[in-house]
Amino acid sequence: MPEFRQNMATKEWVILAPERGKRPKDIFEQSPIKEPLPEKDINCPFCPGNENLTTTPVFSLPSQDNWQVRVVPNKFAALDPDLITDRTKIGLFLAAQGFGIAEVLIEHKKHNTNPALMEPEEIRNIFLAYRQRQIEIGKNEKINLITIFRNHGQRAGTSLAHPHSQIIATPIIPPHVRYPLEQAVAHYDMYGSCVYCDMIKEEISQAKRILFNGEFFVAVCPFASRSPFECRIYPKRHQASYMLVEDAEIIELAEIIKHVLSRLYYGLNNPDYNYFIRSAPIGDHDTRHLHWYMVIVPKISIPAGFEIGTGIYINTVLPEDAALYLNQERPDK
Repeated sequence: MPEFRQNMATKEWVILAPERGKRPKDIFEQSPIKEPLPEKDINCPFCPGNENLTTTPVFSLPSQDNWQVRVVPNKFAALDPDLITDRTKIGLFLAAQGFGIAEVLIEHKKHNTNPALMEPEEIRNIFLAYRQRQIEIGKNEKINLITIFRNHGQRAGTSLAHPHSQIIATPIIPPHVRYPLEQAVAHYDMYGSCVYCDMIKEEISQAKRILFNGEFFVAVCPFASRSPFECRIYPKRHQASYMLVEDAEIIELAEIIKHVLSRLYYGLNNPDYNYFIRSAPIGDHDTRHLHWYMVIVPKISIPAGFEIGTGIYINTVLPEDAALYLNQERPDK
């Protein structure tokens, strides 16, 4: 029987219609087999030895000469850090120059790996680099929003196979981001509490969709998942911005990332996916009503006319079933 469910934080609705979908095992069996990649590709600009093919790094771990993680300005960025942010009127329309900062985080020396296959210590370096770049970029007074994201696979929009993620900073906070923030303010004004903290407690209390429940973080297939096998990772401690995460928390976060992504890798046959960190706009990092979190969206389904026209997504896999399937014992444990 189909069911409407509402996201407690954003007030968005989804339709759960499992009768229309495949069983998780069928998704695994029908997933296309990806061609194996070499450990090093001599034509890849991100592989060791080809450092001259990228721009000068702005950050490296553990060092620039002996790096495991490198962050470089994007050579093919859609935005330009040398432009201005002034809005201009074109008749009744509004425009602005394409100011922004775009960086690429090269996650590993190996061309053929990804976070599902990395060691937690290697993932930790990635997330340490995210935090450091968010802090540094956030000092730019023209920046209002920093988005950290990863595209894995062609269906997710990646153009280079070498493991990498991206950081894009803009002066504009779009309605897609602003609206949930306004909903969080309304919840705090009404109930005196952070809606995400309340939602986390409810997910833990119901215990039907939990993937990992640690000291600092909880990972779930959320109650109102928009797409099959959507996963979210929430910090238990109230934090509005990812830049506030502490070193000890990043250690556990890396373990959870490894756990969740490896479950998707082995359970769904290495699906394409997007992940992103939803963090408070710059200047709102200490607010009581906002809460940063991470979203992982496997590219199992494609939004069609109804989803695009209404904003109501149809999910053909119950999040309870998704969590049950992903929690099965597999080679990653």
